[in-house]
Amino acid sequence: MKDSWPAFSVEDPVGWLLYGRMVTELPEYVLVATDGERVVARGFSVPFALDRPGRGALPDRGWDQVLLWAFSDLRHGTAPDTVSAIEITVDLRRQGEGLSGRMLAAMRANAAARGFAELVAPVRPSRKQDEPLADIHEYAARTRPDGLPVDPWLRVHVRAGGRVEKVAPASMTVSAGLEQWREWTGLPFDTAGPVTVPGALVPVRCEPGQGYAVYVEPNVWVRHRTG
Repeated sequence: MKDSWPAFSVEDPVGWLLYGRMVTELPEYVLVATDGERVVARGFSVPFALDRPGRGALPDRGWDQVLLWAFSDLRHGTAPDTVSAIEITVDLRRQGEGLSGRMLAAMRANAAARGFAELVAPVRPSRKQDEPLADIHEYAARTRPDGLPVDPWLRVHVRAGGRVEKVAPASMTVSAGLEQWREWTGLPFDTAGPVTVPGALVPVRCEPGQGYAVYVEPNVWVRHRTG
């Protein structure tokens, strides 16, 4: 399936470690849409325990943290009480057909069928990459005259009944040496400070004197009732 994820975004170490385990250990939370024999969309989610000591609030470390919580709970036999979306992706050739909304509806229905009252989602706003210098809190709060979010992917969630709850300022972290960043992006990465990278929601921090650069991606938490 052809997707639009930038090369660096799949190098988050938490995702690298746990993505395949979702398929093998939590297959009932993996959804696939097909057109004949061709996959046209996919959706990954994980169950986890939010209402327990040390948790309670949706985490600032968003996407990374819910993956870690989910597999920690699975390992320790902790009963989950919430489902978190991890990914909804539509084939590039089929975007604009409403498949993302249908996948979100299917994910909510799957959570409900498994007895969960809530689905939460650390949403990656789809147009934030066009404004990497914009403050994520201000961006997430932007609305159109009809009251719906300006961002298209946030708008799909709110139209489906979701409520924008908070920003996850450090939802995903990718760190690597400068040569690796040059390979991923085609950029020189030779100047200290923020580097605007295509596909990144915020600038990448470059430290040429130390030989590395770090990308810390913010997401936006949206909460859905499944019923």
